[in-house]
Amino acid sequence: PADGPAVLATDGRYAGMAAEVCPELPVTVDRRVAAALLARAAEDGRARLGFEAHDLTVEQHTALAEQAAGLDRPVELVPLGRPVEELRMVKDEAEIALLREACAITDRAFEAVLPEIRAGVTERAVAIALERAMVDFGAERPAFESIIASGPNGAVPHHHPGGRELQAGDLVTMDFGALYGGYHADMTRTVAIGEPAGWQRDLYGLVHRAQRAALEAAVPGADTKAVDAAAREIIKAAGHGEAFPHGLGHGVGLEIHEAPLMGYDETGKLMDRVPITAEPGVYLTGRGGVRIEDTFVVRADGPELLTTTTKDLLVL
Repeated sequence: PADGPAVLATDGRYAGMAAEVCPELPVTVDRRVAAALLARAAEDGRARLGFEAHDLTVEQHTALAEQAAGLDRPVELVPLGRPVEELRMVKDEAEIALLREACAITDRAFEAVLPEIRAGVTERAVAIALERAMVDFGAERPAFESIIASGPNGAVPHHHPGGRELQAGDLVTMDFGALYGGYHADMTRTVAIGEPAGWQRDLYGLVHRAQRAALEAAVPGADTKAVDAAAREIIKAAGHGEAFPHGLGHGVGLEIHEAPLMGYDETGKLMDRVPITAEPGVYLTGRGGVRIEDTFVVRADGPELLTTTTKDLLVL
């Protein structure tokens, strides 16, 4: 609240954790967390209760509005935008240190598994090997479900790794990351199985140039849309604009996708000490794709790359 004591609400699954992590706050435990907060706001004489509209369904809002209207002391529900995410965008150096270690684990796992990436191995086997290696190197768990997309599957940005065996002539895109100390790493590398064709080298070089341009543009004060455009215009000029269907990147931290988002229709500015990703990609249906992604920290003197594995096209 703008004044007075704060209150933390959770359900019974997290009551003990809430009391341990936030011992200074009174904890309200209820299965219907939002309804409990609304009732508490009325009890405390609060006239307005803010909510994050992007995390509240229409059904939930309707129920809360009906509850608010039936209170002896009505409470107005006010959409607030994304204030919690915005407060979390800029990280302190202790947070960045945890993220740096998460990324170092990710790098080490990739390098350890490279000898296992060869023709005849399935996408699923590569995913399992990467995830096991991250845990072996100190990760709490994978930060998200790993993406391993080989050959024509590389044209699907979020392909689920399956039983397809890697083949000579494939490009293989691997998107994965480690969770360490509660912080999420995110890295993508694309490798070649056997000597790549000319079009594959050209496509890789294009995406690599686009990513470099984005990293150079990602300075404090830069518009997120402009950083996206730095990469997107290079890909568009090469005739592949329609084959880059997603935003350039996103913030990382306690969640794998945080503010700020960097896309062609996003608004906002970058700030110092904001960890984000840059992950341009080109996806050609029936042929394959290339995506290159790093986690980095926006700094006044240039980006601090947290994922540092080579971005040269590796031929395995």
